[in-house]
Amino acid sequence: MPASVITAPGPPLHDGVREACDRVIQLLLLNLQKLVYNRGSPNPAEAPLPRPVPFLDALRPHVRELCVETLRLERKRFLWQHQLLALLAVYSAPHCATEALVHLLTLARAPDELALATQLHAVLSSCLTDLLPATVKACVCQIHAGRLPEAQVAQLLRNLASVV
Repeated sequence: MPASVITAPGPPLHDGVREACDRVIQLLLLNLQKLVYNRGSPNPAEAPLPRPVPFLDALRPHVRELCVETLRLERKRFLWQHQLLALLAVYSAPHCATEALVHLLTLARAPDELALATQLHAVLSSCLTDLLPATVKACVCQIHAGRLPEAQVAQLLRNLASVV
């Protein structure tokens, strides 16, 4: 296993340390969830402006990297990364939600990776309207703009055909 922020090079971590880290991450995600879903209405006529969440604001430009890391399907890490991606997508909706789905649909190479895109859509569609048409439009725009290499266009089309 490669060294990362959680696992240093050398002897493997004790399972108790991993479990403690997992609990801390789950508590942090729960706190983020409360911040995202208790922000209030973005309509100024109904309520004051929603409170910003600086961590998610800073993470917004890194949606692609978060998608790439999530698709690596490493241990339990991909589970919390997927949750974080969903919270970021809701927080920065609608553009971040479609961007995340486009990245997952473009980069997924196996059925278990593609399942992450469908799971993210299931979570997001409960609180975001017109997500599917916006995602398909964004995919088509990527193809027409020529922003993707041929291999990624082919993978994107295969993935779209699989989920439809």
